[in-house]
Amino acid sequence: MALVIEGEEHIAAPLQKVWEALNDPEVLKATIPGCQSLEMKSPTEMAATVVLKIGPIKATFNGEVTLKNLKPPHSYTIQGEGKGGIAGFAKGGADVTLTSDGPDATVLKYAAKADVGGKIAQLGSRLIESTSKKLAGQFFSKFGEKVGAA
Repeated sequence: MALVIEGEEHIAAPLQKVWEALNDPEVLKATIPGCQSLEMKSPTEMAATVVLKIGPIKATFNGEVTLKNLKPPHSYTIQGEGKGGIAGFAKGGADVTLTSDGPDATVLKYAAKADVGGKIAQLGSRLIESTSKKLAGQFFSKFGEKVGAA
């Protein structure tokens, strides 16, 4: 089951600061919903453990995250895949673009695609789509608050 999530976040921080935060595993760990661990394996690869609850199913996903199409400090593609045991799998990616909106403001736009399978996919597309949109919204708003406040 595939879905697309798009949105934008206005962040009260300069473009370079937002770019650096998007590449900082500590910032990402603190802002990704349910993230238990996130460690850099290389400048473009990370290993992550995330605990998510979708409807009645709570699962721990272990996965890999890769950064591609890097165009510092304006855009990149983040791709990830996680396995949640009997709960199933989730994989997807997001194209993230940053645009300066004055000296101390940045507009972050994202277009994410996700695909889930296994027991999670059996929950129904409405529940998965609404949960995915909620999680993406939580991440980007929390990210914006953290980077804008720092």
